[in-house]
Parts: sequence; structure tokens; C-alpha cells
Amino acid sequence: MKFPSPTLAAAAASFLSLVPVGSATKVILDNDWSTAGFIPFLLALNAGWDVLGLVGDTSNSWALQTSLHGLATLEVGNLSSCIPVYKGADYPLLNTPELFQAWEEVHGVLPWQGAFAPENLTEEAAGADPTSGDPNRVAQAAFLEGYPNGTLTGEYAAAWMIEQVHKYPGEVMIYAAGGMTNVALAVRMDPEFAKLAKGLVIMGGYIDVNLLQVTGSVNQADMNSDINLMIDPEGSKIALTADFPNITIVGNAANQVMPTQAYWDEVYQVKNPYTSLAYNYYGTTFAFWDETAMFAVLDPANVLNSTSFYLDVDTAWSSPTYGNIHGYQEALMPTAQKLQKVNYVLEVDSTKLLAEIKQSLQYPKTCADLC
Repeated sequence: MKFPSPTLAAAAASFLSLVPVGSATKVILDNDWSTAGFIPFLLALNAGWDVLGLVGDTSNSWALQTSLHGLATLEVGNLSSCIPVYKGADYPLLNTPELFQAWEEVHGVLPWQGAFAPENLTEEAAGADPTSGDPNRVAQAAFLEGYPNGTLTGEYAAAWMIEQVHKYPGEVMIYAAGGMTNVALAVRMDPEFAKLAKGLVIMGGYIDVNLLQVTGSVNQADMNSDINLMIDPEGSKIALTADFPNITIVGNAANQVMPTQAYWDEVYQVKNPYTSLAYNYYGTTFAFWDETAMFAVLDPANVLNSTSFYLDVDTAWSSPTYGNIHGYQEALMPTAQKLQKVNYVLEVDSTKLLAEIKQSLQYPKTCADLC
């Protein structure tokens, strides 16, 4: 491990003591699922974790579309009979496409606008996921993995999440790699929800990346913008200031590991539905974002460098950093609000991450393995 300072080393040691270990850990995965977005749940299953269910949220697309992608990609691997999928909230707590686009007119356009990008029915017909417009419409052409045969579980996602942490107090890790709306709703619905969970891990929370947003390509700006938090800034603040036993932020570190064509060629040496989808549709343009977040909490040894600080989320609509995080050391943190100390991942073991993704894809678990 490499630690630049004794303070950082101590923080990293504290982080490692908080990360859950062992096959007994249960996990709920809340994400904006897509055709090639299944690797996080395969990683969890490969590590022996008990995946209680998936939740689809509004972030890259609307919650209905992402939930159906989650179901479809479970069906690809014969996992839908033992892992349920719950549809999350359609809308963030306050934000809407109209408000989001008005904010962009004042503060500048995001390179990736997710579900709040202007509606484009032509692109949807060609295979794009829905954006703006009616959140209940489904673009079937986007299901390159195949449209699901089953149905989503009817219970409200936030209510089900609350039910699970009460059923398994102290055992359920909440993984949130899309918008934070469903987590925020569960926090507001039940004051015991956060403290009864084992912890929260999120993909998002970039910090000090403004220079990267302005000196590189638009793609680089995209990789350093925080749509997962910005789609629902108020929900993000509620989730990240709730009293979870520990909160792990995988922000900048999520950009650490990029796939290459040579890597996908290697993965595809074993052919199955998951390696085929990853090989054909994951691409080499973006980093292993969601995968890094899952990997970071599977084993303490997966994190090579980390720190900790108190975190707030900017919820001022008038701010150009609306939806972005701000960190504080304890001596300088605000006293008028209750902030939580978070574990902030700075570096993961990239070699091990690639190896575990490969293993998870080439030899995925099925429901028969989980009985």
C-alpha cells in the first residue's frame, strides 16, 4: 500500500476496518441498469455475497427502462428466478428535465445529461434508452440483451429496501451506482433504515476535477462529471448525510481502470451470454465505473489507498456545483448541520479488479449455484 502521509495511512486503516468481509454479506444493488451493466451483480455473486435483489433507478434513463434492463440481464444468466427486480421512483425528489435544462442554461451544459437529455424518439427507435418525456414509456429497441420475459416485482423499491434491513439488521450493504433517490426515500420513510444497514457504497462523488473538465476532450469532461449525484442533488444529500454505519465513496477512483480491446478479446475466449454482451456492447470508451464501486467493498485488500473526511452535497440550484460534493476536515466542518464522515477511495488494485471481472464474466453464478 502507498500512503502519502501518516494521517492518510490512519484513515485508510480505518476504512479497511469498516469494509465488510465474508460470504455472509447481503447486498441490494440500486443502479441505472443497461445492456452491459450486469458486471456489478456478477462480481458480488462471484465473491459469495447474497444478492437480495436489484433496484432500477432514474439516472442514465428512466427507472422503468433501467429496471427492465436489470431483469433482462438477470434472465440472460438464468438468475431471474432467485433475484427479484424492483422499480424505483420515476422522478428525483425535486429535479425534473425542465428544471435541469434551465439550470444548464444558467450554468453550462453537462457532457452527459442522462435521463434529462432532451427527448429524441428517432434515437430511441434506433436503440437508445428513453430520455425526458414520459418516464413510463419503454424503448424496446434498446434491449440488445433481449427484452425480458418476466415481470418486475410490484412492491415499491424503497419500502422493500426498508423491509430487508429490518429482516437482516446489520447485514445488508446498500450499493447505489445511479441516482440516490430510492436510498433517500428509504431514509425519509424510516428513521431506522440507514443505521440498520451494514453500510452504503456509491459510484460518484468526484472531487477537484474542474480542471479535468475544461482542459481535455468532451469525453474526459464526461468521465469527470457527477450525473449520479446531479440527477437528484437533494436525494444525494439525504442519502450521504444519513447515519449509515459507514459510507464508501468511489468517485475519482472509478476512472482508474479502463477496458481495452485486448482485454475484451481475452475475456471472450470463454463464450457465454455474458461474455458475448460485454464483448459486443461494453466498449473501451469509459472506465469500469460501477464495477470499481462494487469491487471496493468486496474485500479490504481491494483498496490500496483511501482517506476519510466529512461530506456535504451542494443543493443550491443557483450554484454551478449543484449536486457536487464538498469535503471538510473535522476542525472546519459546518456546525449548523449534521454531516457524516465518509471513506473516500483513492486507488484500487487494478490487476485484481480486471481478474475478478474476467472470472465473473467467464464463469458466472446461476440460481442453481446459489441454492
